[in-house]
Amino acid sequence: MGTLYLVRHGQASFGEDDYDRLSPLGHRQAQRLGEYLRQRFAREGVQIDTVLMGSLTRHRETWEGIAQGAGWSHEPQVWPGLNEYDSHALLEAIHPEPLAKPDTPELYRHHFRLLRDALKAWMDGRIAPKGMPVYSDFVAGIEQALDHVRQHCAGNALIVSSGGPISTAVGRVLGTPAETTIELNLRIRNTALTEFAFNPKRHMLVTYNTLPHLDSAEHKDWVTYA
Repeated sequence: MGTLYLVRHGQASFGEDDYDRLSPLGHRQAQRLGEYLRQRFAREGVQIDTVLMGSLTRHRETWEGIAQGAGWSHEPQVWPGLNEYDSHALLEAIHPEPLAKPDTPELYRHHFRLLRDALKAWMDGRIAPKGMPVYSDFVAGIEQALDHVRQHCAGNALIVSSGGPISTAVGRVLGTPAETTIELNLRIRNTALTEFAFNPKRHMLVTYNTLPHLDSAEHKDWVTYA
């Protein structure tokens, strides 16, 4: 039996013109996770045999930070099926008028209330956001990555992805309704670690959304959600 470690990307550039790049804090979060994994795996005698990541910039930058902190030289396999949904396309599908920049607590809450509604509509097939697959195809891309790990990884694997794919993976493993993954998604933190045990037949949830690398007073201000 192996372990699959799923990592959400570090803090990205929420509210900026280009969200798909890590903030300075996001880079530090990723490197700190790598340092933690190096120490933990040395203690436990664990090795990572396979690394998969989405094709987004924030995935690559997160992996680079982890690798730097851990001292790893793996060559990741790039899986576009691990990419996040397009939140801008989702919001435009239910709110065509431009939204104000979410730079106040109320606008931030309003942004995520709309996103929750848009995700539900997409899952139900009531909207077709521009440039996005139907929800069943989004899920299939994630399941293909999970199947690849089960069928082709003899040891341990690490995936760097986003909140949507990771929460969807958890929902599929637990057999929850699709809507449950919305709440899982909106609570997942940057560089959070989720762990599955796996064998050739199935994945089993061990932990979800943990931040052991930030579990100290020194890093209490490093905990972020976007």
